Amino acid sequence: MPLTASSDIATIAPALIRLSCAEQTLLLAPAVGGSIYRYFSVRHDEEIHWLRPGKVQSLDEANPLLMGSFPLLPFCNRIRNGRAPAGERALHMAANMSDSPHTLHGHGWRLPWQVATVAVDAATLTLEYPRGDWPWSFHASQRFELTRQGLTVRMTLTNTDTSPMPAGLGHHPYFLRSADTVVKTDVEAMWAADAEIMPTQLEHPALLDALRQGQLIDHVVLDNNFTGWSRSASVTWPQQDARLTLHADAPLDFFVLYVPPGLDHFCMEPVSNCTDWLNLAEQHPGKVGGTWLQPGETLSVRFVLEPHWL
Repeated sequence: MPLTASSDIATIAPALIRLSCAEQTLLLAPAVGGSIYRYFSVRHDEEIHWLRPGKVQSLDEANPLLMGSFPLLPFCNRIRNGRAPAGERALHMAANMSDSPHTLHGHGWRLPWQVATVAVDAATLTLEYPRGDWPWSFHASQRFELTRQGLTVRMTLTNTDTSPMPAGLGHHPYFLRSADTVVKTDVEAMWAADAEIMPTQLEHPALLDALRQGQLIDHVVLDNNFTGWSRSASVTWPQQDARLTLHADAPLDFFVLYVPPGLDHFCMEPVSNCTDWLNLAEQHPGKVGGTWLQPGETLSVRFVLEPHWL
C-alpha cells in the first residue's frame, strides 16, 4: 500500500487539479473521464495511497481504467449487448470494450469533463452530453471536497431531454491489495454471474457471512453485484496500520466487488443500479435499482472516503 514520494507529479501537473487538506492530497484528471488520479496522505514523509495511484501512462493514454477511480453514469456496470427496453427510446448502444459485447460503465468515463470551480480543498467538474449513443441529453456534475475527516464526492445527473430517461450513478474506486488486506461490509444477497459477468440469479453464499466478519481479499476471485447493501464498507491494511471506510447515502444501495486474480488491486463500487438493470427490472422488481428521470429532473448521490490510522 505505501509508496515513496512521487517525482512525476510536477511534470504532469498541467493535466491535473490538486486539492489538499491537512495531510491529504487529491489529484483529479478532468480530461480523462473526470477521474480521480490519486488520493493519498503523507505520513512520516511517505505517501500512503488510499486508492490505487494512477500512473503517468494513464494520462498519456487518457485511460480511466488506469486511474484511481472514475464516474459511472448515466448507468452503472453493463447493459447486455448494449440493448434494453427504455420507454419511448429503446437502447441500441455500441460496445465500448474490446473484450466484451456489453456496453460498460455508461458514457461519462469516456469523455472529458469541464472544470467549473476550484478552491484549495474543493472542485466541481461538469459534463454536458448531447443526445447520441445514449439517446437522451443530460448534464452531470461531480463535486469533490476534502476535509480533515476525508473525501466527500457528490454527483448529480439531470435529464435535459424531452422524454423520461433511465438513470444510474456510481463511482469505480480501485484499491491496492496485499496478502493481509481485509474487506468488511454487510450485504443481503449476491447476483451470481455467467461467463460474461452478466447476472443470472440472486444467491446467499457463505461469502456474505465472511464479508460481515471481514474477508481476506486475496482469498476470493469476484466480479459480482450485491443487493441490500448497508451503504458502508471498509478496507484494512494491517501492515500499514491503516483503514479506509466508504460511506454512502441512498440511492447508492448496491455494491460491486471486483477482485481479479493475481493483480495488485481490487474494486469496491457504490452504485445505484446493478448490472443490466433495465433488462432485469420487470423480472426482479426492487432488486436491481435504477430510476427514471422526467425532463428537468435530477438524481443526486453522495459518498465519503474516510481514512483512519489504527
